[in-house]
Amino acid sequence: MSIGTIEIIIEVIFIGVGATLFMDLWSLVLRKIFNIKGLNYEMVGRWIGHLPKGKFRHQRIDQANKVIGEKFIGWSSHYIIGIIFSALLISLWGVEWISSPSLIPALIIGISTVLAPFLILQPALGAGVFAKNTPKPNIARLKSIMAHTSYGLGLYLSGRLLSVIV
Repeated sequence: MSIGTIEIIIEVIFIGVGATLFMDLWSLVLRKIFNIKGLNYEMVGRWIGHLPKGKFRHQRIDQANKVIGEKFIGWSSHYIIGIIFSALLISLWGVEWISSPSLIPALIIGISTVLAPFLILQPALGAGVFAKNTPKPNIARLKSIMAHTSYGLGLYLSGRLLSVIV
Protein backbone atom coordinates (compact mmCIF):
# COMPACT_ATOMS: atom_id res chain seq x y z
CA MET A 1 0.00 0.00 0.00
CA SER A 2 1.37 3.39 -0.94
CA ILE A 3 1.62 6.38 1.38
CA GLY A 4 -1.11 8.09 -0.65
CA THR A 5 -3.48 5.15 -0.19
CA ILE A 6 -2.85 5.09 3.57
CA GLU A 7 -3.52 8.84 3.76
CA ILE A 8 -6.81 8.44 1.90
CA ILE A 9 -7.88 5.63 4.23
CA ILE A 10 -7.07 7.78 7.28
CA GLU A 11 -8.99 10.70 5.78
CA VAL A 12 -12.03 8.50 5.02
CA ILE A 13 -11.92 7.24 8.63
CA PHE A 14 -11.66 10.81 9.94
CA ILE A 15 -14.64 11.94 7.84
CA GLY A 16 -16.73 8.89 8.75
CA VAL A 17 -16.04 9.16 12.47
CA GLY A 18 -16.60 12.92 12.40
CA ALA A 19 -19.91 12.57 10.56
CA THR A 20 -21.12 9.84 12.91
CA LEU A 21 -20.08 11.91 15.92
CA PHE A 22 -22.01 14.89 14.50
CA MET A 23 -25.06 12.63 14.06
CA ASP A 24 -24.73 11.50 17.69
CA LEU A 25 -24.34 15.08 18.94
CA TRP A 26 -27.47 16.03 16.99
CA SER A 27 -29.31 13.14 18.64
CA LEU A 28 -28.04 14.24 22.06
CA VAL A 29 -29.30 17.80 21.49
CA LEU A 30 -32.72 16.48 20.43
CA ARG A 31 -32.90 14.29 23.53
CA LYS A 32 -31.74 16.96 25.99
CA ILE A 33 -33.77 19.88 24.62
CA PHE A 34 -36.86 18.22 23.13
CA ASN A 35 -36.86 14.82 24.91
CA ILE A 36 -36.74 13.07 21.51
CA LYS A 37 -35.14 9.66 21.88
CA GLY A 38 -32.86 8.25 19.20
CA LEU A 39 -31.90 4.70 18.34
CA ASN A 40 -30.60 2.56 21.19
CA TYR A 41 -27.37 1.16 19.77
CA GLU A 42 -27.32 -1.46 22.49
CA MET A 43 -30.25 -3.07 20.65
CA VAL A 44 -28.25 -2.95 17.42
CA GLY A 45 -25.47 -4.77 19.27
CA ARG A 46 -27.97 -7.34 20.51
CA TRP A 47 -29.17 -7.92 16.95
CA ILE A 48 -25.61 -8.25 15.64
CA GLY A 49 -24.81 -10.58 18.52
CA HIS A 50 -27.64 -12.90 17.45
CA LEU A 51 -26.52 -13.03 13.80
CA PRO A 52 -23.86 -15.75 14.31
CA LYS A 53 -26.58 -17.87 15.94
CA GLY A 54 -28.61 -17.66 12.72
CA LYS A 55 -31.20 -15.25 14.14
CA PHE A 56 -31.65 -12.42 11.63
CA ARG A 57 -35.12 -11.14 12.50
CA HIS A 58 -36.82 -10.52 15.82
CA GLN A 59 -40.41 -9.78 16.71
CA ARG A 60 -39.12 -7.33 19.33
CA ILE A 61 -35.38 -6.96 19.80
CA ASP A 62 -35.83 -5.58 23.32
CA GLN A 63 -37.32 -8.93 24.34
CA ALA A 64 -34.52 -11.00 22.77
CA ASN A 65 -31.87 -12.55 25.00
CA LYS A 66 -29.09 -10.16 25.96
CA VAL A 67 -25.71 -10.60 24.30
CA ILE A 68 -22.40 -10.13 26.10
CA GLY A 69 -20.91 -6.79 25.06
CA GLU A 70 -24.00 -5.68 23.15
CA LYS A 71 -23.50 -2.00 23.98
CA PHE A 72 -19.89 -2.08 22.71
CA ILE A 73 -20.91 -4.12 19.65
CA GLY A 74 -23.71 -1.69 18.81
CA TRP A 75 -21.73 1.51 19.25
CA SER A 76 -18.61 0.27 17.47
CA SER A 77 -20.75 -1.04 14.59
CA HIS A 78 -22.46 2.35 14.37
CA TYR A 79 -19.08 4.05 13.85
CA ILE A 80 -17.77 1.37 11.47
CA ILE A 81 -20.90 1.78 9.34
CA GLY A 82 -20.35 5.55 9.40
CA ILE A 83 -16.84 4.99 8.05
CA ILE A 84 -18.14 2.63 5.35
CA PHE A 85 -20.67 5.22 4.17
CA SER A 86 -17.87 7.82 4.16
CA ALA A 87 -15.91 5.51 1.87
CA LEU A 88 -18.99 5.26 -0.35
CA LEU A 89 -19.04 9.06 -0.66
CA ILE A 90 -15.37 9.16 -1.66
CA SER A 91 -15.71 6.23 -4.06
CA LEU A 92 -18.66 7.86 -5.85
CA TRP A 93 -17.42 11.48 -5.90
CA GLY A 94 -13.70 10.78 -6.02
CA VAL A 95 -10.75 11.52 -3.78
CA GLU A 96 -10.92 15.13 -4.96
CA TRP A 97 -13.98 15.57 -2.71
CA ILE A 98 -11.69 15.29 0.32
CA SER A 99 -9.67 18.36 -0.64
CA SER A 100 -12.71 20.29 -1.88
CA PRO A 101 -15.80 19.03 -0.03
CA SER A 102 -19.22 20.12 -1.26
CA LEU A 103 -22.52 19.89 0.56
CA ILE A 104 -24.79 18.27 -2.04
CA PRO A 105 -22.85 14.97 -2.45
CA ALA A 106 -22.57 14.67 1.34
CA LEU A 107 -26.32 15.20 1.77
CA ILE A 108 -27.11 12.77 -1.05
CA ILE A 109 -25.08 10.06 0.69
CA GLY A 110 -26.38 10.98 4.15
CA ILE A 111 -30.04 10.99 3.20
CA SER A 112 -29.74 7.87 1.03
CA THR A 113 -28.21 5.93 3.93
CA VAL A 114 -31.64 6.05 5.59
CA LEU A 115 -32.54 3.13 3.32
CA ALA A 116 -30.35 0.88 5.49
CA PRO A 117 -32.51 1.24 8.61
CA PHE A 118 -35.76 1.42 6.62
CA LEU A 119 -35.10 -1.78 4.68
CA ILE A 120 -32.69 -3.78 6.87
CA LEU A 121 -32.40 -2.72 10.50
CA GLN A 122 -35.98 -1.76 11.35
CA PRO A 123 -37.47 -4.95 9.88
CA ALA A 124 -34.79 -7.04 11.61
CA LEU A 125 -35.47 -5.41 14.99
CA GLY A 126 -39.22 -5.94 14.68
CA ALA A 127 -40.22 -2.40 13.66
CA GLY A 128 -41.13 -3.44 10.11
CA VAL A 129 -40.15 -2.03 6.73
CA PHE A 130 -40.13 1.77 6.91
CA ALA A 131 -41.01 1.47 10.63
CA LYS A 132 -44.58 0.40 9.77
CA ASN A 133 -44.95 -1.66 13.00
CA THR A 134 -44.06 1.20 15.34
CA PRO A 135 -46.74 3.07 17.31
CA LYS A 136 -46.16 6.24 15.23
CA PRO A 137 -44.58 5.19 11.91
CA ASN A 138 -44.45 8.67 10.40
CA ILE A 139 -42.68 10.05 13.48
CA ALA A 140 -40.20 7.15 13.38
CA ARG A 141 -39.59 7.77 9.68
CA LEU A 142 -39.08 11.50 10.22
CA LYS A 143 -36.62 10.82 13.06
CA SER A 144 -34.64 8.45 10.82
CA ILE A 145 -34.56 10.94 7.96
CA MET A 146 -33.46 13.73 10.29
CA ALA A 147 -30.72 11.56 11.80
CA HIS A 148 -29.35 10.57 8.42
CA THR A 149 -29.57 14.13 7.11
CA SER A 150 -27.49 15.18 10.12
CA TYR A 151 -25.00 12.44 9.16
CA GLY A 152 -24.81 13.94 5.65
CA LEU A 153 -24.21 17.38 7.11
CA GLY A 154 -21.59 15.79 9.35
CA LEU A 155 -19.86 14.33 6.28
CA TYR A 156 -19.62 17.80 4.80
CA LEU A 157 -18.47 19.48 8.01
CA SER A 158 -15.89 16.76 8.69
CA GLY A 159 -14.63 17.09 5.13
CA ARG A 160 -14.37 20.87 5.52
CA LEU A 161 -12.53 20.51 8.83
CA LEU A 162 -10.13 18.01 7.30
CA SER A 163 -9.48 20.27 4.31
CA VAL A 164 -8.58 23.09 6.71
CA ILE A 165 -6.26 21.11 9.00
CA VAL A 166 -4.43 19.09 6.32
